[in-house]
Parts: sequence; structure tokens; C-alpha cells
Amino acid sequence: MTEERFETVIIGGGQAGLSVGYHLAAQGREFVILDGGRRVGDNWRVHWDSLRLYTPARYDGLPGMKFPAPRWSFPGKDAMGDFLAAYAERYRLPVRTEARVRQVRPDGDGYRVTVGAGDGDGDGDGDGAGELRADNVVVATGTFGRKPYVPSFAEELDPGIRQLHSASYRNDAQLRPGPVLVVGASHSGADIAFEASARHRTVLCGRDTGQIPFRLGSRPMRAVAPLLWLVAGHLLTVRTPIGRKAAAEIRVHGGPLLRVRSADLAAAGVERVTGRMTGVRGGRPVLAGGRVLDVANVVWCTGFRQDFSWIDIPVFREDGWPEETCGIVAASPGLYFAGLSFQRAFSSMLVGGAGRDARIVARHIAARERSTARRTGTAGQRTRAVTAA
Repeated sequence: MTEERFETVIIGGGQAGLSVGYHLAAQGREFVILDGGRRVGDNWRVHWDSLRLYTPARYDGLPGMKFPAPRWSFPGKDAMGDFLAAYAERYRLPVRTEARVRQVRPDGDGYRVTVGAGDGDGDGDGDGAGELRADNVVVATGTFGRKPYVPSFAEELDPGIRQLHSASYRNDAQLRPGPVLVVGASHSGADIAFEASARHRTVLCGRDTGQIPFRLGSRPMRAVAPLLWLVAGHLLTVRTPIGRKAAAEIRVHGGPLLRVRSADLAAAGVERVTGRMTGVRGGRPVLAGGRVLDVANVVWCTGFRQDFSWIDIPVFREDGWPEETCGIVAASPGLYFAGLSFQRAFSSMLVGGAGRDARIVARHIAARERSTARRTGTAGQRTRAVTAA
């Protein structure tokens, strides 16, 4: 097993990790980005086929590079993946793909990162496995973490019922003939229920998360979009009471309906049940109130849970979220997060919000390294810096 040393290791090559890399590169800092996918952008390509971003292209760029599409268009998930790959190439960001991090642990005054590199079968035991020593580690593994969540009673469903989580759903061809129950009624659940209803009787259950008051791409949306973007980045923040209240709600329950709205669901024949799925009876799903559904498919749009069990550092709350301020972990100097839901503001979980949050993290890293260099007399000894083009 090989061992290397870097000033900073960034874990995750999505928009958050690449944005941190951009800002570090601009400051001449040394770093490497580790990503578990086969290609940069695969974190987007794995979503369901019809997924399009909920923000227009004018708000989907990253630092130094606009999204190459009409300003008011909504890019698809593959286009977003290709944009991330082009971004990494343009700025020559040092991304190592098929490098899935297995453990991060303290090591002296820095950190040790254990990596299992993919060998094509997805088990992470390829030839690139090794250990990296770093002064700083930036965890940029996604907005809501790695682990799809389904309730424990899911295993009690009849084996003949096809179960999919939104993380593995691609299109309705995966569904068996017969009715579909979609569990979870935030925007992803609504999108999938709407798609499934074209060929299946579909029930959508879950709490009502509300909906935005206009259609995406409409003239009213275009008129208010600049104001909404301002609110998302400057009013709904962790520093304001209204922002902290919104953060608690969105981190747990998800956001309002966006592209597919209540009227669209009704017109498509989707049965909307505002109660939750509460359990299983006789192998069938049971809704609040005791109604038992005879369905052939259940699609879980129940979100994700933070799974940082691979980080062997005691900086996490009981709910699984790290104790951090704008991505900076005071209890473990040199440990950072990027791209968390509501890390700094509502915009933190949007593509266009990644750059600002990343700049905060990168500046803190650079200041920390300069302070360390002055204290130890090692200024100027770094030789592996990467510079943005």
C-alpha cells in the first residue's frame, strides 16, 4: 500500500469539491481531489434519466465558468455531469477517480486518509489503494450524505413487490406491471410519481411540503429569480433566525414541490395521500389511518441520512450532522466540510451556491497554512502546488 503526502485532501469531486479545488489552486496551494466515480460528474449521471436541475443555467455555473446553455434553460443531469468534467479539465484540477475513501482518522497534527480505488467491479479494492497524509481534509461528499434511507419495516414487504429508492430509480421501465406507491412527497417524489403515472396507477403519500407559487421557467419566475437568489444566499442563512428555522425544516423534511406541482399530479391521475406510510400488514404497505394498499411497486423517495461512520473523528452530533460553522470544524483544526445542506445558506445545496461556500473554506485553509509556515519556518517549501489556468 502506497503512502503520499498532501497539504489538503478534498474528498468528493462534485461541484462543492471542485469549487474548493478552484479556490485553492488560485492561491497556489497543494491538494488532490478524490472521487469514487469512474468519471468526474458521475455523481450527477447516476440520477434518474428525466432529472433536470431546478435552477436555470444562469445560476448553475461554478467559479470562473458559466454553464454553457441558454440562461433560462434547465440542464439535464448528464449535461451537469459533463459540465463538471469540463470544469475539472479546464482548470487542470488534480482529480483521482475511482478512489473511494474508506477512513479518515487523526494522525499527529494532521490526518490520514485511507483510499480504496475501484478496479471496475465497484468493490473498491483496485490497484490504486493507498494512504494519504494531509494537513487538511475537506469532506465534500454531497448535500445529504451517502446513505439512502428507507424505514426499517421496508423489509417486511412481500418479496413480489419491487422496491426502489430514488437513488437507484432510473426510469419507469424498472417498474413491474401494476400499481405504484411513491413514499415521500417532496419534489423528487412528485417528479417520480408524475412520471410513473403515465403507465401505472400511482399513489403518492407523505406530508405536504407546499409548492413554489409559479412554474419553473415562466415569466413570473424569471421576474423574481434575482430576488429569490438574493434571499437564498443572503437572507436564509445560518446567521438569521428565519434561516435557521428553514435549515431545520429542509434538512429533515425536504423542500417544496418545484417542477411538478399539485395540479399536475391531479391532472395525471396521481392519488395524493397526505398521510405517511406507517407500516406493513400481510406484506402490503399500510398508510396512516390503516388503509392497506395492494401495489406491485414501492419507490422510496425518503431521502438520505448522513453516514460519516468512515470519519473516525468525534465531531458529529446525535443527528449525524457535523459540528461546523460555514464548513469549518473548530474542534478539529484542519477538518472542513463543503456542500452540506444549509452549510452557510439555502444556496449551499444549489450548484450556483457552491463557489461562495468553497471560497470561505479555501481562504481558511490558506490562512491556516500561512500561519503554520510562519510558526515553523517552512514558508516557501511547498513544491507541488497546482495553479488554475
